[in-house]
Amino acid sequence: MNFSGTSVIITGAGKGIGRATALMLAERGADVVALSRTQADLDSLHAEAGCRGIAVDLADTAAARTAMRTAGCCDHLVNCAGTNVLESVLDMTEEGYEAVMGINLRAALVCAQEFAKARIAAGGGGAIVNVTSIAGHRGFPDHVCYAASKAGLEGATRVMAKELGLHGIRVNALAPTVTMTELAAAAWSDPSKSEPMLVRHPSGRFAEVEDVARAICVLLSADAGFVSGAVLPVDGGFLAV
Repeated sequence: MNFSGTSVIITGAGKGIGRATALMLAERGADVVALSRTQADLDSLHAEAGCRGIAVDLADTAAARTAMRTAGCCDHLVNCAGTNVLESVLDMTEEGYEAVMGINLRAALVCAQEFAKARIAAGGGGAIVNVTSIAGHRGFPDHVCYAASKAGLEGATRVMAKELGLHGIRVNALAPTVTMTELAAAAWSDPSKSEPMLVRHPSGRFAEVEDVARAICVLLSADAGFVSGAVLPVDGGFLAV
């Protein structure tokens, strides 16, 4: 699957799934524009794979718009930036809600909007992949805001597919299971919590970041040229159980 001659903006590219995706797409020939809060992560991505980096806190809507405009008109967008604040329904705080929804949902919508405007001005075409979660499909304790943000992004994905499809822009979502990132380690480090979850995976394991990155590549590729408005689980069969 070759991406030579294409350009891709990846949010949350400094760590986890976003970084794995940036490295994989760069290896496959894409010109990658990496967005991350941490300059050191961007510097290492540039050194390792030649990715162009833009340091930005996507929680700042104005800064997110500026970063997307600085990135320029690219062929594809991967909305991978995400965060979580572990709070129950009864313990939910306004600060936790704003932190999670601001990155996971609002920033993704803002980046998609700016990407789509640039693509339409250039004549249309291209693809967006929004990284969501199985937490938008199943209820996990202490994930109330996270689940709401990811389910909301899947709903927005369907609206984007319908509206932006008129301009030749495909929009899909990808819903991973627990993926071995720093964020997941914090949420699932307790064996009493992780082991009951693990046994529900017919694959017998949680996902690695490369599992998710490969699926993102598929959805961006010409092989998925007639796929839009879909939500692809990358869950080792979890949702089938």
